Amino acid sequence: MISHVFLGTSDFERALAFYQPLLAALGLQQRFIDHDHPWAGWQQPGVARPLLLLGRPYDGQPASAGNGAMLALLAASRRQVDEVHALALRLGGRCEGPPGLRPHYHANYYGAYFRDLDGNKLGLACHAPEGAPIQSPSTHSST
Repeated sequence: MISHVFLGTSDFERALAFYQPLLAALGLQQRFIDHDHPWAGWQQPGVARPLLLLGRPYDGQPASAGNGAMLALLAASRRQVDEVHALALRLGGRCEGPPGLRPHYHANYYGAYFRDLDGNKLGLACHAPEGAPIQSPSTHSST
């Protein structure tokens, strides 16, 4: 259903330093990086799409975060939600909702929210019950 998602940044090198460890902690691999353009892309291992892209806006204007826009990244476990959210905050992100159950979405929805250095809102979501075997995000089924 989704080909790619593009997150804009006004400072590519700063954003790259934020996203590289964060996405690696989620098990995503960097597909490419082009410092001259500048932009970079990540994917799930062995899966060509969807891509998560990061770069300066094509029109050359400053990046701005969308009001009401959010990208939620799939986590393999509740522990991974906790760890990646903490990592995002250590890297300079801003908390928009600490890790925890959100039963108003569904009984096993465990999520956390943060903003990156450019103000883009991201979520982390695990849909597995507590204690369920850890699955990689590429094979995890969501509810």
